[in-house]
Amino acid sequence: MAPERESTRERTTPAGATAATRPRTPRLDQPRPPRRRFLPEWDPEAFGRLSERIARFLGTGRFIVWMTVVIIVWLTWNITAPSHLRFDPYPFIFLTLVLSLQASYAAPLILLAQNRQDDRDRVNLEQDRKQNERSIADTEYLTREVAALRMGLGEVATRDWIRSELQDLVKELEERRRHDGHPGHVVFPAERAERPPGRDTDDR
Repeated sequence: MAPERESTRERTTPAGATAATRPRTPRLDQPRPPRRRFLPEWDPEAFGRLSERIARFLGTGRFIVWMTVVIIVWLTWNITAPSHLRFDPYPFIFLTLVLSLQASYAAPLILLAQNRQDDRDRVNLEQDRKQNERSIADTEYLTREVAALRMGLGEVATRDWIRSELQDLVKELEERRRHDGHPGHVVFPAERAERPPGRDTDDR
């Protein structure tokens, strides 16, 4: 009887209990939860802009003047001040440490600013290259259009050409009329208006 009871218990156990004991695996249709980071986070763009400002200030004459003034005041105070008020006596080890620390931070900031400037220059060069390609394509298109217009105008009849053709046609008609025995026949009404008034030869 005992084995039968155990089998019935196994049959009556709900599926949820076994599902609860299964280890949970991350679902592929949901984003992963953010991981905890021990390092501080910062905005790269804001840090880059700050580095550019610092690098731009380090490359000005104002920074050199202020740095020279600070060093002169530092040395003067540690030389002429009373001994108990001197915070960096000779050989000025603290001043050397400060200048070394400043140089160690200034060099990476300047390199970061230069890298950002190189990226901007690369983007500007790419835009200029695309603009030049578009300008070249537009110029080639306009050149082809102008050539097509010239070829089309070469086949169009001009006013001088039509006038010369009409004059040749008038001369040919006059020669035919004379050859047929009708010398007084007028080809165009304009020529008839130029003649003196009188009866035409065709009215006789």
